[in-house]
Amino acid sequence: GGGLAADLLARKNARTVALFGAGVQARAQLQAVLAVRDIRRVYIISRTRQSAQRLADEIAGWKNAPQVLLPASSAEAVQNADIVIAATTSNTPVFDGNDLRPGTHITGVGSYTPQMQEVDAVTVERARVVVDSREAALAEAGDIIIPGAEIAAELGEIVNGTQPGRQDDREITFFKSVGVAAQDAIAAAEVLSAAEKLGLGAEVSL
Repeated sequence: GGGLAADLLARKNARTVALFGAGVQARAQLQAVLAVRDIRRVYIISRTRQSAQRLADEIAGWKNAPQVLLPASSAEAVQNADIVIAATTSNTPVFDGNDLRPGTHITGVGSYTPQMQEVDAVTVERARVVVDSREAALAEAGDIIIPGAEIAAELGEIVNGTQPGRQDDREITFFKSVGVAAQDAIAAAEVLSAAEKLGLGAEVSL
C-alpha cells in the first residue's frame, strides 16, 4: 500500500525521503517508494545510530542507491524531505508536524493500536488524510483516533477515481496504513500460484 500511496499522493518531482525506523518494515516501505519515485537522498532516523548505520550500509549496496544521511535531529530530516515514512514501534510522535514543508507526503505504518501515536496531531491537522480502510483505521490506529482525524478517502477510492489523489503541489498528504486482511489473502494466493507454477515449495498438512 505504501508504494501505491506514494505514487498517487507524493509530488512527481519528490527526491528526498525522511525514514523513521530501520527495521524490516522501514526497509520495505523505502523500497516501495524507490520503485515509484526517483529518490536521490534518504535521511534515516532510528532509536540507535547503529541500527540506522546498518541500514545505510545495506542501502549503499542497492542498485542505483540514493545518498544516505544520518541526521542530527528529526527536524533536520523532515525539513528537507519530500516524503516522510514512519515505520517504528513508537507510542509517541517521532517528528514535529510543524517541520513539514508544503507538498510533503507522509506514510505511517507503525502505530497499530488505539494508544500508539507515531504521527502527531499537527501533522494530521495540516494534511489530507487517506487510509487503506476507514473501518480498520478508526478501530485500530492511534494516529487517526487520538486527534480525531477527518478521513478524506480510502486509497481504493483514489485508485478507482471516486476520490482525487494529490490536488496541488502544496498539499500535505498523509497515508495511514493498518493493513487489510483481504489484501494479504490475495497476495498470499498469488505467491502460492506462482510457486506451484514454478514447482517450488512443498505441501504440508496442518
